[in-house]
Amino acid sequence: MSHKPVAPSLVDPAILIPAARDAVLKLDPRKLVRNPVIFVTEAVAVVVTVLFLRDLWTRPAEAGFSSQIAAWLWFTVIFATFAEAVAEGRGRAQAESLKRTKSDLTARRLAANGEIEPIPATTLRIGDIVIVEAGELIPGDGEVIEGAASVNESAITGESAPVIRESGGDRSAVTGGTQVLSDVIKVKITVAPGSSFVDRMIGLIEGAQRQKTPNEIALSILLSGLTLIFLFVVVTIWGLAGYSGTVLSVTVLAALLVTLIPTTIGGLLSAIGIAGMDRLVRFNVIATSGRAVEAAGDVDTLLLDKTGTITFGNRMATDFVAISGVTPGEVAEAALLASLADETPEGRSIAALATGEYGLKTPALEADAVVPFAAETRLSGVDLAGRRLRKGAVDAVLKFAGIAHSDAPAEFHQAVERIARTGGTPLAVADGSRVLGVIHLKDVVKPGIKERFAALRAMGIRTVMVTGDNPVTAAAIASEAGVDDFLAQATPEDKLAFIRREQQGGRLIAMCGDGTNDAPALAQADVGVAMQTGTQAAREAANMVDLDSSPTKLIEIVEIGKQLLMTRGSLTTFSIANDVAKYFAIIPALFVATYPALDALNIMGLSSPQSAILSAVIFNALIIVALIPLALKGVPYRAAAATSLLRRNLLIYGLGGLVLPFAGIKAIDMAVAALNLV
Repeated sequence: MSHKPVAPSLVDPAILIPAARDAVLKLDPRKLVRNPVIFVTEAVAVVVTVLFLRDLWTRPAEAGFSSQIAAWLWFTVIFATFAEAVAEGRGRAQAESLKRTKSDLTARRLAANGEIEPIPATTLRIGDIVIVEAGELIPGDGEVIEGAASVNESAITGESAPVIRESGGDRSAVTGGTQVLSDVIKVKITVAPGSSFVDRMIGLIEGAQRQKTPNEIALSILLSGLTLIFLFVVVTIWGLAGYSGTVLSVTVLAALLVTLIPTTIGGLLSAIGIAGMDRLVRFNVIATSGRAVEAAGDVDTLLLDKTGTITFGNRMATDFVAISGVTPGEVAEAALLASLADETPEGRSIAALATGEYGLKTPALEADAVVPFAAETRLSGVDLAGRRLRKGAVDAVLKFAGIAHSDAPAEFHQAVERIARTGGTPLAVADGSRVLGVIHLKDVVKPGIKERFAALRAMGIRTVMVTGDNPVTAAAIASEAGVDDFLAQATPEDKLAFIRREQQGGRLIAMCGDGTNDAPALAQADVGVAMQTGTQAAREAANMVDLDSSPTKLIEIVEIGKQLLMTRGSLTTFSIANDVAKYFAIIPALFVATYPALDALNIMGLSSPQSAILSAVIFNALIIVALIPLALKGVPYRAAAATSLLRRNLLIYGLGGLVLPFAGIKAIDMAVAALNLV
């Protein structure tokens, strides 16, 4: 079933209050050392706080300035840790939402006294016997010990056609999560179910704060390098000041260092990464690896299974083919009546086609007139006055009608062969000993899928359909769906080899699958997305799991990955660009007394050197607060060429990073002067 975690609001007290507490706990240097920029800021804040206490005791006149610098430095550090805590808190809130909304699959276990007792599937043990009826999911891996049924195993085989599972022989094994389409079977559990899948997903969400991607590590190294460079710059300025006779306090130098190092992106970096995983959760996708979220943004090739991904997965009736002397309407009427007791997806699609396209009405029949679909006969039908209508597999219908295969009408054989050649499934319809025609069942491409693949193409991503079908059928579906390429009659080895070839060419591959046969490819792909309804092997091999089992979400996953990279790049650009305004604010303030000509650089017209320094520190702190919502929400993404996106973001965040601080620092300076804070 689908588990829809509710996305908590940024201003939800249930998020903010625990985040405020966690932000303080994250001030522990042992934790903060993972973020070198903010760690340095905290160290500087400690130094300035000590200097404030000294000034309070020895130089009270200067204590006001140092106290404000210390306060705003601590504000900077706390809001940097607060951003990370909010991102983690949103994940934990969604985990709680999953806990509240999760509902374990119920199994109907056969007790020793012969009674049936409903129990959670997660409590089943090896040797338990369960009863599974049509429409129900098999609650665990096991074997059929009594009965036979038609079972939808597309999660395992990747093929839409249901299979017969029956006691005895080599067709008795069943897999948990597959659906019984007809009849009733007794299943003996042979594998003890582990903890519920949703519980494991909750653990992954709650562990999101531990994720750190290679790109994020590389960016952390870059930021650490910039911090060291600016530390060297500040030391050099201190030496220059001493050489020129300018007296610079340690408090002022500390303020200069903190405003120049990339505190903005340093304070938001962890939050950006966690928020990327958080956005996936809101799409009901759980990432087991932070690296996978990031890799999704650079995907070049997308592999998608045909069945259940590009097509609906269940075969659907698309046409009624009549033989000579019979009209399509008569075939439709007979097929409708014969399908009234067929509750399989195919049977319902036959009824829908007959009532929709041919305008037939569903009649009310006596229960004893209906012949339900059975796995043994592979037929369903109805017995009316003087009529025995049947619909089902071609050989089964011919046997019912008493017609030898060679004696069937030639046009009947032609229709069957034509449908089979195009990859469809023919079902025969008979009225007693008379064959009426053929029902054409086929995989139906999902509406809108072609447009979605076009959107991926606009993002520079190549789509490849993989299927076990023959090349003729695969080509027809690929053309109708609008994919760029297809891989027909694909075995697990073929999928794996294809991915490896692509990766050797320097491309990043995303793969979507749900079956055991997809597990090797899911493990090899850079981004492997498994369906919740898929097999255990597929879920363990993948690095993402879709709780809704909607494979077309790969498009959203790719967009979220690109949005994550864009957000990180944009805020890094902004963080580095806004240093320019701080130079113009602080450098003249430091040396204007010694070198009056530097006052020409005071283009913002800041009221005093101390006000300029304090205003830059305040702006440096407040900009982190202002950018927390953007870091958590992400920079808006739209499908466009990489160069176009780069120009757009440089214009907005590069130019914005240059211009905004000038206005912000000036506005703060005016407030500082008006309030006589220095």
